[in-house]
Amino acid sequence: MNHKKYRADTVIDFPQRTWPSKRLTSAPIWCSVDLRDGNQSLVTPMTLEQKLEFFAFLVKIGFKEIEVGFPFASESEFLFVRTLIEKNLIPDDVAIQVLTQSREEVIRRTFDSLEGAKKATVHLYNATSPLFRETVFGNTKEETVKLAVFGAELFAKLADGRGEFTFEYSPECFSQTEPDFAIEVCNAVISAWEGYKTIINLPFTVESLTPNAHADLIEYTCGKLKNRDKITVSLHAHNDRGTGVAATELCLLAGADRVEGTLFGNGERTGNADLITLAMNLYSQGIDPGLDFSDINEAIAIYEKMTHLLVSPRHPYAGELVFTAFSGSHQDAIRKGMAARADDFWEVPYLPIDPADVGRGYEPIIRVNSQSGSSSAAYILETSYGVILPKLLQRDFGPVVTAFSDRNAVEISSKEIYELFTKTYVNLETTYKFISKQDFVQDDESCSLACKIQHEGNVTEIRGQGHGVIEAFCQAFTAAYGVSFEITHYSQHSLDVGEGAKARAITYAGILLEGQMFFGAGISRSTTNSALKAVVSAINNSCAKV
Repeated sequence: MNHKKYRADTVIDFPQRTWPSKRLTSAPIWCSVDLRDGNQSLVTPMTLEQKLEFFAFLVKIGFKEIEVGFPFASESEFLFVRTLIEKNLIPDDVAIQVLTQSREEVIRRTFDSLEGAKKATVHLYNATSPLFRETVFGNTKEETVKLAVFGAELFAKLADGRGEFTFEYSPECFSQTEPDFAIEVCNAVISAWEGYKTIINLPFTVESLTPNAHADLIEYTCGKLKNRDKITVSLHAHNDRGTGVAATELCLLAGADRVEGTLFGNGERTGNADLITLAMNLYSQGIDPGLDFSDINEAIAIYEKMTHLLVSPRHPYAGELVFTAFSGSHQDAIRKGMAARADDFWEVPYLPIDPADVGRGYEPIIRVNSQSGSSSAAYILETSYGVILPKLLQRDFGPVVTAFSDRNAVEISSKEIYELFTKTYVNLETTYKFISKQDFVQDDESCSLACKIQHEGNVTEIRGQGHGVIEAFCQAFTAAYGVSFEITHYSQHSLDVGEGAKARAITYAGILLEGQMFFGAGISRSTTNSALKAVVSAINNSCAKV
């Protein structure tokens, strides 16, 4: 890789910068360019019907400015603009935007497409960078300024009396243009548009600078534009360096007012600035973004349907896996954070926003594979099935889950985790089987118990006494089968909250046998039967492992 054939872009020396000490406190003006910049980058451009559906969705989620096409480029582009206007599909508070080069026939056709529009933004551009001036067009600086002013003056002439128009100008490849020359061109256009609402769009047509250098360039330019207090400064970042979102955020700190971009960053080459990420970044800082992504799945469905592109599973805020943790330490932190969360502010480890705010549920937050810790399976059992494992049982069950995942080389579903738990600790009838409780007498001093146990095909009634039912059962079992053990862990809770007398109980028992710990669990509508089943399951586990 011959890095010496590249040279770094020139950056301005601007020690007067103020943007590093600022913070974003409000949303910018948003303009979606999905239907123009986004559409032109698709392998299969959208049909008229798809464009209309996409436009309706953009309006629904809150866009007030939407660039809808390049009417001169094709009959389909022209038809789309006309359809929106003639079928009255543009809400009164929404402005459509159309793009044109600074060529007379292109500009006239563009204005023709807007006949009858209540309000619209007409977007003029011409390339200003040395590479385009000298290599592509063979223009001098003077000719470049003249071309921009020609288009601007024709705009003013054609717009007179035809509706509420805003004019927008882009010095294409702004970030690769000499800063003072870019300012000269912009100021010439601003002078030609006196009396009109004006947007000066400063595009990073090819993202070549680091985000901080972009911000310096924007703050420097904003300080030298004519009538700065009367014009809107807009951004249009591409993502060639993968920092389109970062550059846009810093440039808003540097004085820009408006952002053009696309949903999920679709666009030429590496794409445009991602408006969903930008909006949700603001949201995560307690700032109203002015766009509604409370149903992120709908946004994904519309985008994938219209573009035939897929949203990455790691896309910020929208990806399938972004509210998911596989690492055991992450899972444990999330579980504890969710349990401890107060109502005032969202503060959960590893989750910058509440998944519910974008229409996601909590169930998939923690998923389990061979990389997961013991607490992850415990979280799934608790949230999905109401099974609250004691700490020691969590540690015992964790390696069981990991071994299962390793053997099968897959992520384990919630259902599989529950089935693995019941197979390992509940439904154990390998050596001994609890059949029924026969007699049970309990007073303040003692308990007597009789129950039936099946062992090697034979059903035996065993009897014992103790201070409680568990002690009585242990005495009876040891006397009948010669198996001596000690109950070291015991807990019980209701498995069906709200079911009253119909609720099942689940009991967890840990026994110490020959110096080793073994666990079992039992489930029954009878709390006593649940406890006895748990002890028998623990004994069966000891038989399998000793």
